[in-house]
Amino acid sequence: AAATATTTLPGLRRLWRGGGSGAAACFQLGRALLAVRGAEAAIFLQGLLTNDVTRLVEGDGAQPPAAGLPRALYAHALNVQGRCLYDVILYRLHESPEEEPHILLECDGGVLEAIQKHLKLYKIRRKVNIAPCLDLSLWAVVPGEQAGDIASSLAKSADQALILTRDPRTEVMGWRLITKKGANLSQIIPGSQIGNIQDYHRHRYKQGIPEGVKDLPPGVALPLESNLAYMNGISFTKGCYIGQELTARTHHMGVIRKRLLPVHFSAPLPKDSVAEGAEILTESGKSAGKLRAGGDELGIALLRLANINEPLCLNIAGDKVKLTANIPEWWPKTASK
Repeated sequence: AAATATTTLPGLRRLWRGGGSGAAACFQLGRALLAVRGAEAAIFLQGLLTNDVTRLVEGDGAQPPAAGLPRALYAHALNVQGRCLYDVILYRLHESPEEEPHILLECDGGVLEAIQKHLKLYKIRRKVNIAPCLDLSLWAVVPGEQAGDIASSLAKSADQALILTRDPRTEVMGWRLITKKGANLSQIIPGSQIGNIQDYHRHRYKQGIPEGVKDLPPGVALPLESNLAYMNGISFTKGCYIGQELTARTHHMGVIRKRLLPVHFSAPLPKDSVAEGAEILTESGKSAGKLRAGGDELGIALLRLANINEPLCLNIAGDKVKLTANIPEWWPKTASK
């Protein structure tokens, strides 16, 4: 049965500090959804993902049952070397821990086939059914400045959404909405506007939020350098999962020298002329990191924290484009030290 989201609204009013009108902007995302359901769905995902999936289906034990279970959970699937393969958001469709687990898994649309193969490889004889959900649409909802007005309409219209929940990574990313294909967005979120997907990516880059294979190259990106812990995407107490060993060791050693950061270019990047993983240099010509993705004057880069306050530049076809990096406001306050 379709589940409706429990909308927890405190905090929505201070959710969005960006520019733009008071209306909510809804962005249709080119990400795919897979249904993972069956008696062993949670145990199965628990061994493949960085986060504690039991929290999604059983709660965390710290809150009374009345507080309800989380509706969404962020995680990475890693390879055996502890590098990121897929960034995913899990959504709980079943209503209570007594029901058979029914989970939607959101992933980059370009890796839908690869992630299905990955899941089926480890499924073995588990009681789990995995199938793509081609009849659903996934939206990001970023409230405007007058978010207080939206809070009441979201509460009223939650029953028309399959899932309507706060983005589990960070408040600045707003809400995630899953509807049947062709649903009327203006009925679900009155006054909302359909936004240009480029504006969604600009917002992500401005906040330093990676999403998909461009930002997190499979087999290359490391979860802790990709700020997975800052985005509530990892449990250090859950026990074994694929790729855990290196991740746990890095965490317990406590030294992460490079991180993904938002970067701002002095001039808009020329379209399609920047190589993937282009080197970012200090004034003296030393490597400071690599550009992951970007558009116009905004991007996301993996940078050495020791270099982020220095003048930096990117070499594009012999031209040096200056760039500055910054620590996002949503990071934990001790993070920049």
